[in-house]
Amino acid sequence: MRSPCPSRGDESLRSRERGEPMATLCRPAIAVPEHVITMQQTLDLARETHADHPQRGLVLRLIQNTGVQTRHLVQPIEETLRHPGFEVRNKLYEAEAKTRVPEVVRQALANAELEAAEIDLIVYVSCTGFMMPSLTAWLINSMGFRSETRQLPIAQLGCAAGGAAINRAHDFCLAYPRANVLIVSCEFCSLCYQPTDIGVGSLLSNGLFGDAVSAAVVRGQGGTGMYLERNGSHLVPDTEDWISYAVRDTGFHFLLDKRVPGTMEMLAPVLKDLVDRHGWTVPAMDFFIVHAGGPRILDDLCHYLNLPPEMFRFSRATLTERGNIASSVVFDALARLFEDGCPAESAQGLIAGFGPGITAEVAVGRWAVHGEQARERGDRTDRGLRESVALSG
Repeated sequence: MRSPCPSRGDESLRSRERGEPMATLCRPAIAVPEHVITMQQTLDLARETHADHPQRGLVLRLIQNTGVQTRHLVQPIEETLRHPGFEVRNKLYEAEAKTRVPEVVRQALANAELEAAEIDLIVYVSCTGFMMPSLTAWLINSMGFRSETRQLPIAQLGCAAGGAAINRAHDFCLAYPRANVLIVSCEFCSLCYQPTDIGVGSLLSNGLFGDAVSAAVVRGQGGTGMYLERNGSHLVPDTEDWISYAVRDTGFHFLLDKRVPGTMEMLAPVLKDLVDRHGWTVPAMDFFIVHAGGPRILDDLCHYLNLPPEMFRFSRATLTERGNIASSVVFDALARLFEDGCPAESAQGLIAGFGPGITAEVAVGRWAVHGEQARERGDRTDRGLRESVALSG
């Protein structure tokens, strides 16, 4: 499958020719469930369900201010509003994941011009259901991945996990040059709806979060997309209880502190610092793909980084059309960048995910274009490298 993006430079190509370690984040694949709820339906339900809530007016205003016009759900809204118990919900999570994930995996592999047998590590991120063994085991057994494929499930980084998955894939490719990593994000936020939670933060989340599955490949050699050059993490001290889950008999109860919308005042300098340490400047950056947990995050990034709103247009579109889809946001926004027309070769970009902790996972890199690979499946060198990856450590 050939990328439609034209090549307009040669810096990344020179890096390849020098034999430097590469890690290119290829075009993601995204899928959303068929059940849709609009903002107007959300507001009407909030009015009906919480008619006597003392802060109903505030909740309605907050939901309207999110700008989320549509969200996708794995169940019809009538089923979503019922709570059959955590066990039933978690079984639904597993069934829906096994139904919906394979297609995005196949598409992501096609986007990266790879086959399942060429993947060395699967990173699976999700904070909305639980499986042990992870879905990675099921994918390996059912989709043609090699039995020695490494598994890395990430379950407790929430919305930051999309950025963390990209960074851990980058690290793996630096450790094992020419290795390939598949990232899978599966988020069914609607399965965490708790009808007994009537706090303002919980009610706001009921109008903010949506469901989606996504996948993307980080190639150790070749591929078109973002050539990852540096990554970093940051934890804001003493903010552990700002975004969290309370795990109760009824499942995961989402807790959101009112201070969360203001976190970009603390995190924008973290993004700038990583860019500066890489020898770049924020004003010279060509694209930004960030987790849009809500509209204020994007507004504040514009303010604190002195950037025009259009620099975050892909993240804003994801928020408007699909809501906060947790760890899948960065992949959906990146897919929109591909759809809009790829940046010029060597264009400078940044990807960031934000989540519980408060945690930021950030990566910077250049746009790289590389055509279809004439990869001989029986190539002795590649086979030796894969055996080394499988047996080392």
